[in-house]
Amino acid sequence: MSDVAPQATSLASIPEPAAGDEPPASRSPRLRLRLRLRPQLPVNIRQSGIYIAFALIVALFSVLTHGQLLSSENISNIIVQNSYILILSIGMILIIIAGHIDLSAGSVVAVTGALSAVLMVNHHVPWPLAVLITLVAGGLIGAWQGYWVAYFGIPAFIVTLAGMLVFRALTMTVLGNQGIGPFPDGVRTLSNGFTGGFLGNIGLGALGGADLFSLLVGLVAIVGLATTQWRTRRARIGYGQEVEPLALFVARIALASFVIMAVVVQLSRFKNLPWVLVLLAVLVLGYSLVSNRAVFGRQIYAIGGNLQAATLSGIKVKSVTFWIFVNMGVLAALAGVIFAGRLNQAGPTAGNSFELDAIAAAFIGGAAVQGGVGKVVGAITGGLIMGVINNGMSLVGAPSERVMLVKGLVLLAAVAFDVWTKRRSGAGAR
Repeated sequence: MSDVAPQATSLASIPEPAAGDEPPASRSPRLRLRLRLRPQLPVNIRQSGIYIAFALIVALFSVLTHGQLLSSENISNIIVQNSYILILSIGMILIIIAGHIDLSAGSVVAVTGALSAVLMVNHHVPWPLAVLITLVAGGLIGAWQGYWVAYFGIPAFIVTLAGMLVFRALTMTVLGNQGIGPFPDGVRTLSNGFTGGFLGNIGLGALGGADLFSLLVGLVAIVGLATTQWRTRRARIGYGQEVEPLALFVARIALASFVIMAVVVQLSRFKNLPWVLVLLAVLVLGYSLVSNRAVFGRQIYAIGGNLQAATLSGIKVKSVTFWIFVNMGVLAALAGVIFAGRLNQAGPTAGNSFELDAIAAAFIGGAAVQGGVGKVVGAITGGLIMGVINNGMSLVGAPSERVMLVKGLVLLAAVAFDVWTKRRSGAGAR
């Protein structure tokens, strides 16, 4: 009885609202909207900030290099030279979203590149079959590491650190101190080649001639982007979710379309589209659909966001974890073939620090340190930021130690921004 009395007293002591007073829920709609949006505003800044930073970095180096950065040949070089890092960043972002890390990616690139060289050069296996065998081998390497992480319970940091040493040792065992090459023309074309001029050239006035097929591909990409974004916007409206103003939406799509078309025009004026860019476009589209729309992708986000809740909701956490490492192994093998084909040789030092570049690309692109946050497109953007910094500082003649300094500061700033937005979100939620 003594427990009930205080409750009755406290209920009776709640004052009635005075005349003219309104409960918090019925106060100014503008105030309620501001309170509701305040926790989400830093997230919006965080999502769009990476693209703003990318634009500023490109503008800075364009000025410093007197426009050489945006020349058609240099844009092509940036894409080709960073293609293997971009491929790795796609797999790495999924692992980081799930709350793990992979330190062995560079060594897997090396050992799978060595395997492909042994098959193609030493044993004269047709290159399509050799590439397929290499991808399967990469998947088996990923399965080996995924088993220890998912089913044996060893932290991914330890497993992949051991893998970094083991697969580097295997690479040196297979290759010794010498590389194996040259690679067949098909692999070299995939790594360094360009699409042919299927429809001839078209005049662009002061810009000269450009490949018509490449321009049409750019237009198709723009239409696909606009259609996908519009459907996403309509779906959010249908579910009652908040969306950006229509004018801002149109401006964002117009700006993205301009950038895509400008890059395509520059590439079509040089040697058309690099084949690795076509490969990257397919990978980005496919993995974006998987991460955003497939059940498997949603499960990855759920595991990284709250492991206990994901387990209680019936998600097969061990299975999902296992398969994201298998996927990482396959993409690392693909990057290994691309890198070896670009150099026309598989060497024992191939892939050094590639895992660090891929991890940096994921975090710069918006991945959260704790997991549960990140996008494939963001990881690609982060990789391009690293590539533009490398290329731009090389064009201005900066020494290698200064390049590493700038890249380290950019990575630190990206992670610091992630932590800052989380704190702001937590403060706004209270």
